[in-house]
Amino acid sequence: MNAASNACPLADAALEYEETVVRKFAVAALCWAVAGFMAGDFIAWQLAFPALNLDLEWTTFGRMRPVHTTLVLFAFGGNILIGTSFYVVQRTCQARLFGGRGLGHFVFWAYQALMAAAPLSYVLGFSQSREYAEMEWWLDLPFAMVWIAYLMAFAGTIFKRRHPHIYVANWFYLAFILAMALLHFANNVAVPAALFGGSWWKSYSLYAGVQDAMTQWWYGHNAVGFLLTAGFLGIMYYFVPKRAERPVYSYRLSIIHFWALVFLYTWLGAHHLHYTALPDWAQTLGMTFSVMMWMPSWGGMINGLMTLSGAWHKLRTDPVLRFLITSVAFYGMSTFEGPMMGIKAVNALSHYTDWTIGHVHSGALGWVAFVSFGALYYLVPKLWRRPEMYSLKLVSLHFWLATIGIVLYITAMWISGIMQGLMWRAYDTLGFLQYSFIETVEAMHPYYVIRAIGGALFLTGALIMAYNVMRTVRGGVASEQPMPAAQAA
Repeated sequence: MNAASNACPLADAALEYEETVVRKFAVAALCWAVAGFMAGDFIAWQLAFPALNLDLEWTTFGRMRPVHTTLVLFAFGGNILIGTSFYVVQRTCQARLFGGRGLGHFVFWAYQALMAAAPLSYVLGFSQSREYAEMEWWLDLPFAMVWIAYLMAFAGTIFKRRHPHIYVANWFYLAFILAMALLHFANNVAVPAALFGGSWWKSYSLYAGVQDAMTQWWYGHNAVGFLLTAGFLGIMYYFVPKRAERPVYSYRLSIIHFWALVFLYTWLGAHHLHYTALPDWAQTLGMTFSVMMWMPSWGGMINGLMTLSGAWHKLRTDPVLRFLITSVAFYGMSTFEGPMMGIKAVNALSHYTDWTIGHVHSGALGWVAFVSFGALYYLVPKLWRRPEMYSLKLVSLHFWLATIGIVLYITAMWISGIMQGLMWRAYDTLGFLQYSFIETVEAMHPYYVIRAIGGALFLTGALIMAYNVMRTVRGGVASEQPMPAAQAA
């Protein structure tokens, strides 16, 4: 990787890039985000008030929960990553998308069909019941085909690039694409139940027992590492410098960040299985690499934050940049908390508690969603040739609603989780457990209500964003924004 320049490459204005498919990914991402946040807040209220399960098998928490995770992680997150990667790779390579509109639209429509089919299958009761990998085999196969087509479009654009340098954002995107392909193929190997006299709609994992658990968490944590981290770091390394109008703070640091993350992240999955049947050496290995992940993660955070050197004043007036930089801060916080929770002594308190839920959402909402919102707010005016978003005041309102929602959510879960862990391990003077399980559930109720309120605020911010994007696409400009000089004249 040539590091001759630490500036984000500028596009050749004479080139005609494929933007129609990028527009569609942007709109789809926003629609799936609203749907995913609605599903998430609904199940949050179900946990606070179980009567909301409605005694219907299709709306129970057990079926709605994978609907929420799939819509947010793969539908919202996946569309953001594919859309931004198509936008970034064309401009940084100064080449039109490989396969043109045909291949791009195949990836788009096939991916949307899968994102609609997967939640429907969960509601109807068809899932593998495995964390982050719930789709049945008959959805896994077409998903693999779509992913190969995505890889062809992205990598093909890099191969035909006119700019000799491969910008670092493309390395993070490419790592995300390749790693997710490997994870999908290795983890989702399944045998249809029909071969054993069952239904063609159901399947069984090829793995069993502790091997199944280890394979699942090798997949689960690397999905976090490459889908929710490497891919979105590709977004950070392009959109933060572009919005700040500053070069990346240190291009050398970004390269170190990339290779350290790619090497270290693949070993972390075992820290989800502390104090289980997994061999102790594997648990210790997972814990050791978890602690080592502090270094590359914080190197990336410092690189993102320091890109604003000389431009910190822009945070006062630019809410889009505020989204991007706050996301980097949440990335740093989450990547400190995660390795800490991977340490066995801490994990003994945190595992199986709501502390883990708080940690996951500080990363998913604070890092992933915020950097996605910032990228969308940057992209929409560019894609539809508008001077700026319809209303920057609404962008600012969205920022504060989402921030307050996140703070309510994660603090409630931190308190609830630590309380859970302490109550579960409390003994009385006779050596018996001091609290029954139902007592711990009752104690968590007020924090579950706070969590649901925080989710409602976050959802409200997303709805405001949808309105703002719609008005921007239609060509409106709010009164607080000056019109460009050419239009004013």
